[in-house]
Amino acid sequence: MKTFTRRKAGPRPTVVTVARQAGVSIASVSRVLNGLPASPEMERRVRAATAALAYVPDARGRSLKGGRTMQLGFAVGDIANPVYVEMMRSIDELTTAAGFRLVLHSTGSDPDTEIDLVRGLGRNYVDGLILSPLRITPELLRSLRAAPVPVVVIGSLADAEPLDAVRADSRRGAALAVEHLARAGRRSIGFLNGDPRTVPGTARQEGYAAALAMVGLTYDERLVAIGGGFTYAAGHAAAGRLFARARPDALFCADDLIAVGAMRALADLHLRVPQDVAVVGMDDTELARMSTPALSSVSLGSTERARIAARLLLERLAEPGLAPRHLTVAPHLVIRESSVTSVAA
Repeated sequence: MKTFTRRKAGPRPTVVTVARQAGVSIASVSRVLNGLPASPEMERRVRAATAALAYVPDARGRSLKGGRTMQLGFAVGDIANPVYVEMMRSIDELTTAAGFRLVLHSTGSDPDTEIDLVRGLGRNYVDGLILSPLRITPELLRSLRAAPVPVVVIGSLADAEPLDAVRADSRRGAALAVEHLARAGRRSIGFLNGDPRTVPGTARQEGYAAALAMVGLTYDERLVAIGGGFTYAAGHAAAGRLFARARPDALFCADDLIAVGAMRALADLHLRVPQDVAVVGMDDTELARMSTPALSSVSLGSTERARIAARLLLERLAEPGLAPRHLTVAPHLVIRESSVTSVAA
């Protein structure tokens, strides 16, 4: 049986310290504290931990409890994109366990639509929102700061922003892709981007350019093509334009949809992957594992970022007075058939 220690004088305990003390998840603490169904053992552990820590829920949190909808929003640019599907599954698993329903929104990656969505949160149809914007404008930031319910951003914000956020390290992810291709002997590495005006588009293009210099290769504008979006069609069209003017022996693509579109374009040109052109995508979605050949891809930890965002939102609902948190998930490269003649190479 777990032994609880009596709290000593110090910082005011939060749901995080209660969860740690009880040996349960933050979602479990939230369920018990909000009066949602929980096993007798879970409730006993949480109640014992709150007593030992002399935990008192934030007054603002208590005032919200009676008027809660028990619904949370998740807003993304395109709900058909595999990376968002994986995020949704991860968020839903955590929020459902905490007693919330998940409401999905597709914004078309339009900041004005996202601003309207955030302002509309005052209609009290959700208790909180997880937003994954591709472009973060000053107007969107202002609306997020003034949001009537807690909002967690999956994306890069300035450290001084008073909002909870979890980001990927796209620049480092791009470097992993370029370094891998250079080690495989590729000396002419092209880049297919989606939309460089977006946060991920900017970061991935900057990471690509910096990584070329690190491996001793020269940046060449002819080897860069812009698709205009992070889609299969954009990748297919961008690859066609690039190969009409140059013949790189490798491609780094800004996401998996672009990469799969590019591989289709290479097949149309009777170029073999990876023998003639090695290809690496980004996001490591289910699509990468399903493609032929299987796609090497940089994982940006989409499911982990989603889980962290859900946890941050649940914590914020339970403790509105917590200081804003900005967290980063490190990328890693998953090597498959599209970039090496043998995956073991």
